[in-house]
Amino acid sequence: MSKFKKKRGATSAAISTASLPDIIFMLLFFFMVVTVLRDSELKINVVTPHATELIKLEEKSLVNYIYIGKPKQKFQEIYGTSPRMQLGDKIATVGEIPLFLEQHRIKVMEQKRPRIITSLRVDGDVTMGIVQDVKTQLRKSGQFKVNYSAKQRAKD
Repeated sequence: MSKFKKKRGATSAAISTASLPDIIFMLLFFFMVVTVLRDSELKINVVTPHATELIKLEEKSLVNYIYIGKPKQKFQEIYGTSPRMQLGDKIATVGEIPLFLEQHRIKVMEQKRPRIITSLRVDGDVTMGIVQDVKTQLRKSGQFKVNYSAKQRAKD
């Protein structure tokens, strides 16, 4: 027997990394497409009150949020310190509610439109005058499903 072995081909080929950048960019685009960014910046301080009987909303895409409270410190120069209403990402008046509701209805499929709910997120220190005005405008606009957002009260 000889001490020398014959050289044979390599046992396995190296893994090609030529397609690695394509895969990385494909993952990047996937996460960019499926990531949902926040719709609006909250310009109002809202500390919702506590409640004992709460029901969780099932389809969040069918919910309109109306925020009512005092403007945050950085917006008080523009809007003052009295309670205001925020629709989407802007401070609005009660008269702008029908347009806000219609813009949301257009985005929802027709068979789901009767299940649209308006959720009022009202600060606990706000008087009911502005809330009553909002509810009256919602009724005039044909939006009858309204709920109030609250936090779960701690068990005693």
